Amino acid sequence: MIQKLLVANRGEIARRIFATCRSLGVQTVAVHSDADADAPFVAEADQAVRLPGNTPAETYLRIDLILDAARKAGADAVHPGYGFLAENAEFATAVTDAGLTWVGPPAKAIAAMGDKVAAKALLAEAGVPMLPTWTDADQVTDFPVLVKASAGGGGRGMRAVRDAAGLAEAVASARREAAAAFGDGTVFIERYVERGRHVEVQIFGDGYGTVVALGVRECSIQRRHQKIVEEAPGVLPPQVRQRLHEAAVAAGRAVDYVGAGTVEFLLAPDGDIYFLEMNTRLQVEHPVTELTTGLDLVRLQLLVAEGEPLPLSATPPPNGHAIEVRLCAEDPAQGYRPATGTLHRFALPGVAAEFGPLAGPGLRLDSGVVDGSAVSVHYDSMLAKVIAWAPTRAEAARVLAGALARAELHGVATNRDLLVRVLRSPEFAAVEVDTGFLDRHPEVFEPLLPADEVPLVALAAALASAADRRASASVLAGLPSGWRNVPAFPQVTRFTGPDGGEIEVRYRLDRAGRLAEWSTLPAASGRATSAATSDSGPAARGGIAGNPTSNGGSPAAAGDATTSDEFGGAPTVALVEAATERVVLDVDGVRRAYRVHRQGSEVFVDGPDGAASLAELPRFPLPTAELAAGSLLAPLPGAVTRVHVEVGQRVAAGDLLLTLEAMKLEHPVLAPTDGVVAELPVPAGGQVDTGAVLAVVNPLEEAQS
Repeated sequence: MIQKLLVANRGEIARRIFATCRSLGVQTVAVHSDADADAPFVAEADQAVRLPGNTPAETYLRIDLILDAARKAGADAVHPGYGFLAENAEFATAVTDAGLTWVGPPAKAIAAMGDKVAAKALLAEAGVPMLPTWTDADQVTDFPVLVKASAGGGGRGMRAVRDAAGLAEAVASARREAAAAFGDGTVFIERYVERGRHVEVQIFGDGYGTVVALGVRECSIQRRHQKIVEEAPGVLPPQVRQRLHEAAVAAGRAVDYVGAGTVEFLLAPDGDIYFLEMNTRLQVEHPVTELTTGLDLVRLQLLVAEGEPLPLSATPPPNGHAIEVRLCAEDPAQGYRPATGTLHRFALPGVAAEFGPLAGPGLRLDSGVVDGSAVSVHYDSMLAKVIAWAPTRAEAARVLAGALARAELHGVATNRDLLVRVLRSPEFAAVEVDTGFLDRHPEVFEPLLPADEVPLVALAAALASAADRRASASVLAGLPSGWRNVPAFPQVTRFTGPDGGEIEVRYRLDRAGRLAEWSTLPAASGRATSAATSDSGPAARGGIAGNPTSNGGSPAAAGDATTSDEFGGAPTVALVEAATERVVLDVDGVRRAYRVHRQGSEVFVDGPDGAASLAELPRFPLPTAELAAGSLLAPLPGAVTRVHVEVGQRVAAGDLLLTLEAMKLEHPVLAPTDGVVAELPVPAGGQVDTGAVLAVVNPLEEAQS
């Protein structure tokens, strides 16, 4: 029996495996890079061994270092998790040759499925249906097609191409990304099926010839060909489900499969199914299968690795419905640009279990982060998997969307708003999903917080900041915030808003501490949301004012109060409570509570309709160096992999200037306008930090003057 297990992985998957190990009494060993030294998975392991360096190539992809770590710690078994070396046949062989138990499929099966081109040929002979496939770009005549990495998955190295003109660059780019992510740049080309659904079957095999299908998962909602919403059981006609089960089991038996694996298929609109790939490992989305079958897939992996037979021989009937979302540190509105930094607060309401079963309807959280975790540029952007289970699909979607909407996610941008809008969309409710869902529904990229509520959020942030200053005041702390000899003069707080523009909040409290008047002025537009009362009463009216200031820039005097009709039906606002972390406003007779969290100059506000991140600006800003006009800045740390233009070259808006690699993905840097390239300060191969100048493009008019 396994006594001490080393997990050759990181983040939430390492924590997930450790959770089962604790329940079984198995000791655990973590390996970690320098960047992960303080990560939660390292703290939770019984022992941990450092892998010197930060990048995957220096650390988690080093077979020699991992085997040496197992020897040092006295581990007798290795679990590869997923990603990194999980589907590396050489690693599986090296583990067994070292006399250790390998918790995964045989190296022979990994090798057979690892080369996706050879795998398609092998499984076609076993009767598994296939799409047309090419290995030579010159042979492709029918479009659209999909360029895919032969050695990997997770959407890395995958490119959709709709005409012959873009094929060569797509192949080259896919090769670079695949080589960076998997150490193998081999790619192939497959026919692209419009409006196809991505479905997959969880299979499990043991050493006695049993291969069982554990149900179908729906994974169609994807960004950049990476899944972000998964569910089980997939909503399918019974005959399609049966065909999928049979094809998946046939694939497993064709390679004498042992352990957990996933066979992925494309479901065409006409009901035909086509094999995509077989992942010889545990999948990111395995929790939805666990919650609907009652099985612990990691426990089954360990039992099978110890030589035990599977405790089941047929597909278990599904119980209820589970939906999982991948919560990622990225900005969907900016091309899914990854975000790095410190996760100051990570709190989801209603979590009933972590990494394990639920006693009833509710939420499970599989997370690699906690409050204070650093989100590094070196690894994948996924922060956590949030999974809801309920008796019905509609209930599960509602529970999951509600918890995400109320979550406090502070410090880095996330895809939370996108996930909530997807889960609440009528099309998702009607199971009108396919791999092009996000392309056809731009409305789901809108932030949850309506634009017209940003002024209220800014007001709440300003009031909380004032309360924080009073709470920490060393003298005269008992005086109300903003007390002064001239009470008509407002307090002023300026923020950088959610869209990057400046918001100026002006407000005045009366002698009783009630909100007498307030206004917000977006610097970019020159228009304001204003409010005032004529009788210093408990409420202030607000709205969009065309001429919001008077008397040298101060808000309109109380006697000049405007009416809500002039403001276009603006709300009446009264201050109910203002504390350091909580502000309650009465808006048109409805109380609205705002949770406020300050971290230095950053202010995070979570309201009833959405969240916003603001940055409080200093009252007396220091002078800073001015950037050249047309400067394009690095959105996050990374490496410039290719420079596509030269200094002096004329470019059009949208032209590709250079490629930045970060979080194992390539990110194009495009010309913002027609112009001439004036500077390219970073050569190919150069490393950059956030905010570094990548290029300077002079607008065409300026370049010609």
